[in-house]
Amino acid sequence: MPSSRPARKYWKRVPKRYIRLTHAFRGYSMPDPYARPMGMLVKPVLFACLASVALSGAVALPLHDRRATAPRQNVQVLPVREIERRVVPMMQGAQYLGFDFDPQTSIYTLKFLRNGSVIWVDVDGRTGRIVRKTG
Repeated sequence: MPSSRPARKYWKRVPKRYIRLTHAFRGYSMPDPYARPMGMLVKPVLFACLASVALSGAVALPLHDRRATAPRQNVQVLPVREIERRVVPMMQGAQYLGFDFDPQTSIYTLKFLRNGSVIWVDVDGRTGRIVRKTG
């Protein structure tokens, strides 16, 4: 026990803030500082998996949403070339610029240019009928 006395005298001279630090870092000098090394990985890996699932959008739709989107998936939409074949001859004197398609409503928007103004023609993709003409 005589060897423990000089250590006590040493600790009395060291400021308390350094003693707290040595007690805090003492665990790192132990042979096995972590009782459960795999326990440290569980939470980060679980969080990463949950975040990737949430960000990927791979969550299934509720039943009422699936029923609402099912008819839209089974709709037969006419090809754009057929729509163009029907509508472009009706727009005499206008230059055809191109089209846009909205898959939610199955409406094609054909764009024409006549005398410096743009004309938009909305066509129902299921029937081929002109829904609206603006411009």
